[in-house]
Amino acid sequence: MDVLTSGHEQVVFCTDPGSGLRAVIAIHSTALGPALGGTRFYPYASEDAAVADALRLSRAMSYKNSLAGLDLGGGKAVIIGDPQTDKTEALLRAYGRFVESLGGRYLTACDVGTYNADLDVVARETRYAHGRSEAYGGCGDSSVLTAYGVFQGMRAAAQQCWGSPSLAGRTVAIAGVGKVGSWLAGHLVDDGADVVVTDVDPAAVERLQARHPGVRAVADTAALVRTPHDVYAPCALGGALDEETVSELPGRIVCGGANNQLATPEIADRLRERGILYAPDFLVNAGGVIQVEDERHGFSFPRAQSKASGIYDVALRVFALAESDGISPAVAADRLAEERISSVGRLATIRLPR
Repeated sequence: MDVLTSGHEQVVFCTDPGSGLRAVIAIHSTALGPALGGTRFYPYASEDAAVADALRLSRAMSYKNSLAGLDLGGGKAVIIGDPQTDKTEALLRAYGRFVESLGGRYLTACDVGTYNADLDVVARETRYAHGRSEAYGGCGDSSVLTAYGVFQGMRAAAQQCWGSPSLAGRTVAIAGVGKVGSWLAGHLVDDGADVVVTDVDPAAVERLQARHPGVRAVADTAALVRTPHDVYAPCALGGALDEETVSELPGRIVCGGANNQLATPEIADRLRERGILYAPDFLVNAGGVIQVEDERHGFSFPRAQSKASGIYDVALRVFALAESDGISPAVAADRLAEERISSVGRLATIRLPR
């Protein structure tokens, strides 16, 4: 994605040699409100790679926030570096000052490589850092409602496919049982599903099985894909759904927490051709951003969870549109998001008295 043709409103390059900060903040859209999106701390191979990731992720946030019904636009920030060795208080606070300099056009939160405690440090320099720790009045770990939202999306997919929103008696294969995947497994076990998992970290699998002894594990993703199942839940890295994987999937539903699951846009059509219902990732994993957004109003977990429950109804709307128009759910979700950005976003042209 080229920065000059991407349609973004603003791209900001942030450098502070003293702390070693090198960051990019991409604001895709503020049509619905300030652009909310997390900060990713990652050792990109080049600045070009960092910019491309920021552009792609910020656009996805515009669609995610729109479809979730939030009065927020989409943005994303990336910090170039290894979070294990390069992250310091000075760097995080320097970054916070750049966020503050945007005057609220961009609201930041956690992402890969950043955590609640990091946002507490960033917040010492800006009013626009969210997803803070509970000790500082924040919403805490957003993976809790991310997983809950994925579960609601999966229930909607089950309703669409089998006429019942229950996963009881169904086999769900989860690829990746970190924070989101492990919480999702718990919801599924409670619902009566059979759960089979894999993860590159054996300790993550052991922790999950200690809590839920009935969960089965297989060696790797290739083995998981071949294991008979009804629902496939990618909850690790993006690009998990490529041509080879989709050609082997035995189930009826794909619904997981990972971002950017489709290796290429054409994969959505391939899933549809195979009769596999795809629950778009930016729809079902919006529970985390709903949790973070609620922090802006004085965080209430029950209120945020109630909002995240709405993912079930939105997913049914997406599936209905896809079926009526003969399109993939991915295209249907895009259309609904774009329609809201256009119809609600234009209201900003109606001037209010100061």
